[in-house]
Amino acid sequence: MLKKIIAALSLAVIFSSVAPAMGEASNYNTKAISVAESNLGTKYVWGGTTPSGFDCSGLVKYSYSKAGKTLPRTASQMYRTGKKVSSLAPGDLMFFAPNKASNPTHVSIYMGSGKMIHAATSHGVSITYTSNSYWKPKFLGAKRI
Repeated sequence: MLKKIIAALSLAVIFSSVAPAMGEASNYNTKAISVAESNLGTKYVWGGTTPSGFDCSGLVKYSYSKAGKTLPRTASQMYRTGKKVSSLAPGDLMFFAPNKASNPTHVSIYMGSGKMIHAATSHGVSITYTSNSYWKPKFLGAKRI
């Protein structure tokens, strides 16, 4: 009986230490999406990292920074962080390149429901569908931070 009680307490300790981390991940992903959304319409500026103008990685880095996570500066550097995922969840970073053999040149944040938010040269900070005919063939993969 004592062994069962100890086992149950051990499981309780394990799950109580894991659950906050899982909730924390969900929280900072949600916060990063909210920060990016609050910048909808901001103009595209190559090298831009502030609400006065963003490039794609500048928006992602800024949004995650406001959510409490530090990311590298460029899409290519971001692609080397996190865990590769095949099934997207809100907050995952999506990476794009001119062709499958290239390093990523564009990054966005997956919002859920087949939508992503990014800073594009043509529209600034905007939301588009992941099935978009321009972006879909350039998709390299996704990472969970």
